[in-house]
Amino acid sequence: MNYIGSKYSLLPFLTEAVNSTVGGSLAEKVFCDIFAGTGVVGRSFKTKVKKVISNDWEYYSYVLNRNYIGNNQEICGKEEHIARLNALDGISDGFIYSNYCAGSGSGRQYFSDENGKKIDAIRKTIEVWRSQGEISEDLYYFLICSLLESADKLANTASVYGAFLKHLKASAQKPLVLEPARYELTDSGNEVYCEDANILIKRISGDILYLDPPYNARQFGANYHLLNTIAEYKPFVPKGKTGLREYARSSYCGTHTVASSFESLIRDAQFKYIFLSYNNEGLMPVDAIRQIMSRYGRYDLISRDYHRFRADKECNRHHKAAYTTEYLHILEKDA
Repeated sequence: MNYIGSKYSLLPFLTEAVNSTVGGSLAEKVFCDIFAGTGVVGRSFKTKVKKVISNDWEYYSYVLNRNYIGNNQEICGKEEHIARLNALDGISDGFIYSNYCAGSGSGRQYFSDENGKKIDAIRKTIEVWRSQGEISEDLYYFLICSLLESADKLANTASVYGAFLKHLKASAQKPLVLEPARYELTDSGNEVYCEDANILIKRISGDILYLDPPYNARQFGANYHLLNTIAEYKPFVPKGKTGLREYARSSYCGTHTVASSFESLIRDAQFKYIFLSYNNEGLMPVDAIRQIMSRYGRYDLISRDYHRFRADKECNRHHKAAYTTEYLHILEKDA
């Protein structure tokens, strides 16, 4: 998934830091990814630790992690259901086509008409199957996760869903084919939440806490609103040219609120090791983070330069790649 702040390319750097800091085997450790996003970090530790706790208050993120982290055993019939969904014809009375495709007269073009109709057909069918008891909860989230990721690849945007492109780009013209969102099999009893991190932190505990909060004023609820719309699939009145829905605003995206929210999270965390990913363009300066974390135990800092996120390679292929610095703040918290 084309996702702002994805840590996929930094996984070796993060894994090495966790292993060297914690020491020994992680097999009996509880790992928490409390700002999970697409879940790439939690997924990378899923088979290495005793349990993963995953959380994000965006519902699309919950769906992704409910599948990738929450599903641990083989689900019977999942390939059959994928095939049945792929065989569906599109419908013209669904919410996505009616509000986010040009052919409906909505004035918006996030998807081609054909793909918007197919998304609606698939999403409605999944909901019918659930209501009729045909599919389990595990299969339900597997199928919606598969739809979110397959649809996102065909979105007619430069990157996020804050705006759509005037003309359909090449990738958006490809027909939607549902690809299965495969997950790792384990014996773990993982936990997946969709809550405010600062509230959840008071109820959970473990060994390793990984923090990847928003860095700047961009609200993920606005940037990925259409993924929430597909995931929830509940009617509402889209607002403005971009068809926004109501969304929760994170205190981590506010200059005047981020530091106090961050310190509360650190103070309330019942985890021995805390790792914070934060780059040099974030709202909190390095020194401010150091001062806060140092109050609660032994602090360290490592960093790595990497390619800046580029919204869409097709739209930015003539731009030179820039570098940014990713800081990994490490705290061994006092008992």
